[in-house]
Amino acid sequence: MGTITPFPAPRGTPLQIGFERLELNRILDLYGRMVAAGFWRDYAIDLGYEAAVFAAFRRAAERPEFRIEKRPALRHKQGMWALIGEHGMVLKRGPELGPVLAPVERRLMKVVD
Repeated sequence: MGTITPFPAPRGTPLQIGFERLELNRILDLYGRMVAAGFWRDYAIDLGYEAAVFAAFRRAAERPEFRIEKRPALRHKQGMWALIGEHGMVLKRGPELGPVLAPVERRLMKVVD
């Protein structure tokens, strides 16, 4: 049959969504602290056309415990950052990364006598 040839994307439209250096540093810093605390053991990064996703796993052979998604298309609506739980429920959404990561960082806090 015929071959489907996609039209070129308009100029200025990114072909792939990714994390900026400061965003990735913040996420990997949290990941390192969670690994040191014994909560997480593996991660995966998916850079797609609609979203960039960082998934953190307790063990390598199961669903991710948390997914951190960056969707620039939602920047002016709900906020481009989302924290998604293991069962696909959106736990937190916002325009900035710090407040979205706060529920995960709260797990690292310990009461000291």
